[in-house]
Amino acid sequence: MAYSDFTLAKVRETFQLVIDEKRNLFKDVSPIQPSATLTTLLEEYTQLATAINTEKARSELLIMPVLTEVRRQLNYQISLFSGTDFDVDSSQGLNGFCDFVLCISEEQFYIKAPVLTIVEAKNENIKSGLGQCIATMIAAQLFNQNTQQEVKKIYGVVTSGTNWRFLMLAGLTAYIDTVEYYINDVDKILGILLQPFQSALLPASS
Repeated sequence: MAYSDFTLAKVRETFQLVIDEKRNLFKDVSPIQPSATLTTLLEEYTQLATAINTEKARSELLIMPVLTEVRRQLNYQISLFSGTDFDVDSSQGLNGFCDFVLCISEEQFYIKAPVLTIVEAKNENIKSGLGQCIATMIAAQLFNQNTQQEVKKIYGVVTSGTNWRFLMLAGLTAYIDTVEYYINDVDKILGILLQPFQSALLPASS
């Protein structure tokens, strides 16, 4: 068993989670203006990615530019991993590949705790990726605990590149945002992606 085997029902049953789908989690988050670089890339890539319409094209042309913008906005104080093996506890099915992992670390050669955000890429069906994303978030929670780098909340995203649905894991409660954001609202998407890192990095930069 691996991350990709988890449906929403399966992950809830396996880990005895409470699933909360009734909150607008990020309504108070302020939008962050994208750089001219990201704006140009998305203008060029959005039509191309949707025309090719494969998960790989959407990941490379839409998701990765947004996530590298997050690193840029945070002055490269975080690390970003793509298509990385993230084996935490195979006995619980918490093993396999992660599409994207964001960590509060400048170390870029290996995943180092604390892991804060997991991004699951799906070609079009966002709902089908929710269980897999939550399973990976649980693995991140455990990974952080095992390295004494525990954080209170793990964030997750299931995205097709054009559509973005955010999640949050706190203890044994998994929150699925009621709002689905679209790539033309990239300023809001950036605001949500940046918020947990800005909070975590604040003591270090003050």
